[in-house]
Amino acid sequence: MALARAERADLAAFLRTLTPEQWNAASLCSKWRVRDVVAHIVSYEGLSLPGLGQRFVRGGLLPDRVNEFGVKEHELSSTSALLERVERYEQPQGLTAAFGGRIALTDGLIHQQDIRRPLGMPRQVPPERLRVALPFAMTAPPIRGFWHVRGVKVVATDVDWSAGVGPEVRGPGEAILMAIAGRRGVAQELSGPGKDRLVQRLG
Repeated sequence: MALARAERADLAAFLRTLTPEQWNAASLCSKWRVRDVVAHIVSYEGLSLPGLGQRFVRGGLLPDRVNEFGVKEHELSSTSALLERVERYEQPQGLTAAFGGRIALTDGLIHQQDIRRPLGMPRQVPPERLRVALPFAMTAPPIRGFWHVRGVKVVATDVDWSAGVGPEVRGPGEAILMAIAGRRGVAQELSGPGKDRLVQRLG
């Protein structure tokens, strides 16, 4: 949970530096702008249990549709209001606090990179956060990490972590995490005998 709080605090600090144009720029998430990604990150915060259940029912229990409803609820929010929600919920609550804060940490870490990568604003992700997020991303059903990297062994070269069976695909933990999350283009940054297989799958 402490790592999740730190990730949220880092996100808020980063968002304060963005221009209006950057808030409306495309992200790595299909059809989502930067502001939409931010809305998603905090869209589950403050939801009561009945409210959470209602959202899942409206989305037909399909994660992508459920997430779209959450983003839509904030489509008229100003960027300052979205930033205020990130700051207010630095301590994850409800669904995102599950698994000891691993949902908030992993979701937030991946989505901050979804924002930063297209904007050309990289960062050095703290290794202690990657050590928690990498194994969780492999098993969390909404991420489908186990499916994205099936048939290869992914090896993080900077945080002493690996998973899977097959020809190796190696690279920095951040890039490995984004490949596990199925992000297009990231596999091109990796190396190893399994790289071509992963590139064919993810693009």
